[in-house]
Amino acid sequence: MRQTTCKCRNNSNHGKAGFCTSKVSRMSEDREKQQIARGPGKWSKPGVPQKGWLCTGIEDLGAPNKVCEMCETQRIRYVHYMEHPAYPDTLGVGCICAGHMEQDHEAARNRERSIKSSAHRRSKWLKRKWKESARGNPYINTDGFNIVLYKQGRQWSGTITNRQTEEKHHARRRYDTLDQAKLAAFDGMIFLKQRD
Repeated sequence: MRQTTCKCRNNSNHGKAGFCTSKVSRMSEDREKQQIARGPGKWSKPGVPQKGWLCTGIEDLGAPNKVCEMCETQRIRYVHYMEHPAYPDTLGVGCICAGHMEQDHEAARNRERSIKSSAHRRSKWLKRKWKESARGNPYINTDGFNIVLYKQGRQWSGTITNRQTEEKHHARRRYDTLDQAKLAAFDGMIFLKQRD
């Protein structure tokens, strides 16, 4: 673990090894970074690029009920979807792995901060009034986007269109319920607003 000089000037905070016990959260973040450096999961697998990834979306699962697909150790709530031109699959990863993969830790933290700050608005999202298209699909126009959800077999999918540029983004996953699809559409819209 990287040692840093403590500025608290309170020796009662220091354990026998000289570490400042007031920096516990910093130490757990350092421990997570050390795990990545040791190469758990896909970090140590040949053929998996370790840098040059691009984040294509972020999703709030509501609880930490997914395991990061890169390090394969951390349980995550906020899923950063990462793509690489030299890798066939999209990986759903946690904030720290995303920062390492795209070599921009601040961008990953900002994305996660943004989706966390949208939590209150997200909690009211399912109560919003959606209209019905001529094809019978639920849709909503908000924040400069047109969001349309539709059935694919027994599951739900959707498309988010920037109303100004006409740029379309199709869901990469299918959802079992309409509410799940609506929440994923909200997360996608927030990601696109932040990106633009």
